[in-house]
Amino acid sequence: MAGKQRMPTLVVQELTSELIRFVLEGTDTSIANALRRVIIAEVPTIAIDLVEVIENSSCLCDEFIAHRLGLIPLLSTKAAEMEFPYDYAGDDDSKTDVSIDLRVRCTSDQTEDVTSNDLICSDQRVVPINYAPTKRVTGDAAGDEMDEDRDHDNGILIVKLRKNQEVNMRCVARKGIGRDHAKWQPVATAVYRFEPEITINEELMNTLTEEEKIAFVESSPVPVFRYNEQSRRVEIDQPESYTYDGECLKKAEEMGKPGLVEIRAKLDTFLFTVESTGALKPEEIVINALRVLERKLDITKGELDIIEKETAEVFGAM
Repeated sequence: MAGKQRMPTLVVQELTSELIRFVLEGTDTSIANALRRVIIAEVPTIAIDLVEVIENSSCLCDEFIAHRLGLIPLLSTKAAEMEFPYDYAGDDDSKTDVSIDLRVRCTSDQTEDVTSNDLICSDQRVVPINYAPTKRVTGDAAGDEMDEDRDHDNGILIVKLRKNQEVNMRCVARKGIGRDHAKWQPVATAVYRFEPEITINEELMNTLTEEEKIAFVESSPVPVFRYNEQSRRVEIDQPESYTYDGECLKKAEEMGKPGLVEIRAKLDTFLFTVESTGALKPEEIVINALRVLERKLDITKGELDIIEKETAEVFGAM
């Protein structure tokens, strides 16, 4: 007998340029965890994958700098137009590769920081996050002159150079997914927790003094409860902020009032927090993850239909 079909819903609670919080309702842990894993490991982004070292006289070895270059988040809106290098058999390298160069020589007596703002990008749609190219990149100053405002930029540090040290590298950025390497992960974090269902025992609460009620409210490190001075009652303020720390339950036991509140986890409601690295907008990450998950489910359903058909043919022939 087929189970009841679920109709999951997704409601966005908070959305910024770096973070999205949403509620996923009407499903179970298997789907919630599958979505979380897809967000981390299956959403394509672009990252530096190949590094050709022409000159490196810095204090860091070639492999160290190449690894740091790969971990710099790049804007990845172009990833939807690109092909995975292991899936593409054509001759057009622009379908898979984006060229990025790094050419810096220090001629100053001061130590110079080489950052992501020194990268020379061939495609302005594939640049480091918060990209503010230096004068050396834009051609406003000589290639070996030090910018006067170097200490004020916000680029990602790659290496430090002393006088007469140089780095000259040719890089190739490619499309990939976090399952292959962490540098392609679009998120810094993607977590979920069960939404709490909180019930106050009003009969027990009425036996507390005003001071005890305030102490109970303040026992929680997050604003789950609030004390209403007009009605002199403890009310539920922000139940979604509860972190299952159990502090309010401990406080109730200390006051000799076990069962003052009852907190249960809703097993079909999940509070997601997804923080982007900057490669993609948070909402784009979630939408792309849902598309990937939908495609995987369609493939699974197709395979199951084939197996069911083959099984029916075998038993039908008996």
